[in-house]
Amino acid sequence: MSLVASHDSVGVNSAALVLAIDGGGTNTRAVIARGDAVLGRARGGSIKRLRVGAEAAEANLRALLRDVFDAAGVSRVDAASAGVASAIMPGVCEWITQVFRDFGIQNSEVVGDEIIALDAAFRGGPGILQIAGTGSNCIGRTASGERESAGGYSSVLGDEGSGYWIGLHGIRQALHAYDRGEPTTILDRVGAAWGTHTLEELVNLGNAIPGPDFSALAPLISTAAEEGDEVATRVLLQAAADLAQFILLVRHKLRQRHGLSEEIPVAFTGSVLEKMEIVRARLTHLLKQAAPDMPFSQQGVVAVEGAIWRAQRLTAGVARTP
Repeated sequence: MSLVASHDSVGVNSAALVLAIDGGGTNTRAVIARGDAVLGRARGGSIKRLRVGAEAAEANLRALLRDVFDAAGVSRVDAASAGVASAIMPGVCEWITQVFRDFGIQNSEVVGDEIIALDAAFRGGPGILQIAGTGSNCIGRTASGERESAGGYSSVLGDEGSGYWIGLHGIRQALHAYDRGEPTTILDRVGAAWGTHTLEELVNLGNAIPGPDFSALAPLISTAAEEGDEVATRVLLQAAADLAQFILLVRHKLRQRHGLSEEIPVAFTGSVLEKMEIVRARLTHLLKQAAPDMPFSQQGVVAVEGAIWRAQRLTAGVARTP
């Protein structure tokens, strides 16, 4: 696997031993690397406090660090970069930084998970990144570092086109179809996944507090669409339309507010666009219609590679750029 150090050596210390963390909404990945070589990997539970609570988040991070240090066979690193969902929430950077210090890591940073994904795609350069995993967010950056964004307002207030949205919206549309007498397999699939036996049980579980993990239903909706379920297909097509709208809005902001005239590339990360061909194909079509000359990569970026690149820059004494 090719790592980011081989793509952009400017301001990068490729001899340094670095730790990279990608803390998404569902799970967390850690890598320890030196230059192009991955020395160890580990995967653990979410470190997003809003999702699992402060105590569980810290326990997950400490367990993850122990695992990745063991996997790499090292006891120290020169620097660490962590991209974390909800990094701007009060106290998040502080508690993660303190855990790093407990593991002997003095040179570290904590940024949003969208930032490491953006740098995985563009290595500090200009571009637009659409994130579509458990949640969704779109962020764009100019060559001089100005940023614009759209979406990313959480599962309650936004996250259109995300795995969570697809799961929740899929059930909603299936219930509407049930009322209309329109055939769909979604409710049967969800009932089997949830272990419910009646529609009333399904609805009660869907409204429970705390509620079920709607993002886990997204693959079921995708499979239903692939097998010809029209309700599921409409849900995925709407997801693609929402994601396209985010990208085009960020493009508009970059052009209007920062005077960009040339097209800048678009990349993506997250399971929705990586694994759901219906969504990716429709998104590609909509972007081609609206902005024919805008490059759109068909291969998802690996966000943790952006954290490796950023950590290597920290060891080289390069100023931190969010």
